[in-house]
Amino acid sequence: MDIRFLLNGEPVALTNVDATQTLLDWLRIDNQLTGTKEGCNEGDCGACTVILIDKEKSIRPLNSCILFLPQIDGKAVRTVEGIRNHKVQDKMVELHGSQCGFCTPGFITSMVAANINRDRDHNTTLAGNLCRCTGYEPIVKAARAAEDEKKPAWVEEDFKQLSHLPKSGSKELPKSKQELAEILNKEPNTQLIAGATDIGLWVNKDFQKFQNVVFLNQVSDFSNIEEQPENWQIGAGITIEKLRSWACVEAPSFAKLLKRYGSTQVRYAATLGGNIANGSPIGDSAPALIAMETDLVLRSSQGQRKIKLENFFMDYKKQDISKGEFLEYFIIPKKNISTKCYKISKRFDQDISSVCGCFNIVLDDGVIKKCVIAFGGMAGIPKRAIHVESKLLNHPWEEKVLQSCRKTWGEDFSPLSDLRSSSDYRQTTAHNLLLRYYYETLGINTNVQDVEP
Repeated sequence: MDIRFLLNGEPVALTNVDATQTLLDWLRIDNQLTGTKEGCNEGDCGACTVILIDKEKSIRPLNSCILFLPQIDGKAVRTVEGIRNHKVQDKMVELHGSQCGFCTPGFITSMVAANINRDRDHNTTLAGNLCRCTGYEPIVKAARAAEDEKKPAWVEEDFKQLSHLPKSGSKELPKSKQELAEILNKEPNTQLIAGATDIGLWVNKDFQKFQNVVFLNQVSDFSNIEEQPENWQIGAGITIEKLRSWACVEAPSFAKLLKRYGSTQVRYAATLGGNIANGSPIGDSAPALIAMETDLVLRSSQGQRKIKLENFFMDYKKQDISKGEFLEYFIIPKKNISTKCYKISKRFDQDISSVCGCFNIVLDDGVIKKCVIAFGGMAGIPKRAIHVESKLLNHPWEEKVLQSCRKTWGEDFSPLSDLRSSSDYRQTTAHNLLLRYYYETLGINTNVQDVEP
């Protein structure tokens, strides 16, 4: 595979690239650009953060340890060595934001990317960068002190160079859905790679090898959001961060869930289609989309196929997808985007859900006329609480009615006990989330982060 990109402003052309060689290894081993650090090697600590710039003029901080070289084809990469003089670097020194310094280059690149994007939610931006000795207060102070810094000149320099930089044209980097469908028709066992936030771990931790791979990041019309009269059509290649930006306006509760999906670096890479296709019983997007009564459109060389998303999940890690098919887009009815979503985990940021519950309940004159409840973490697949829904439907929206279905959860779910939580905890939490939703409809604040003295 051949690729072309910019590295700190200089054109690079590579031939016969190993499809699963990470950018981090290439930077450190092949180029001695050792400012970018290897910490966890799984996208959790942020020490390996670089800035990725594309022709669409997006600025993204990404974890280079789970970013494969073909994913940067046609893009510009800025490492800490290529940032040059930025005010945030001076402020990190002035305000004592660094001690051992190992994590500092990752913090710098994250903060510079946020500064260019005029993102001042520093606690969220830096949730994916871990510091084990300095503490976060001086680091956040440095980010705040640099908020007025102008966009670096190298940003426009990279944009200009990218407009003249040809992409490689390698067959592993299809440019259209039809091209992708034809590849899968010929090689149905091809491994599809979108954001690589999961597959990166398969390579780094499990040392998996793939005979045939295809990267989806250059497929056209794969990450669009299209508004229709009665629904939203969302491409499977949309990143979680782009989806979150849309949801902040259209589906606020869903947006809050997506904010906790992972770090900023992970959300800028991970895709909605990848999260669903993975089939994890604890994937956060699935219960929300199921509660929204989302349809899924799959595509192959033979055409398209539409199914209800809840029917896509058949059994643990078994989905209704045939050889040669791929996820094309999702259809979310507008009437359902007010669905309420709740994530329960041990840590607030960057943690796997113990339980994720989503509620799409419609009332008419105080009576429950529609009830769609979906959970993750309660079974081997994301699943609806059918028996609880039936028990609530056409009954008054009253606490005694909700309490009457306390034992009904056992008819829908038999959750496992694991390191994240026990079976009893999950059952109790599922019921309590229903009560939490009820209390919120009464105007009661249930946010545990709003602590009052």
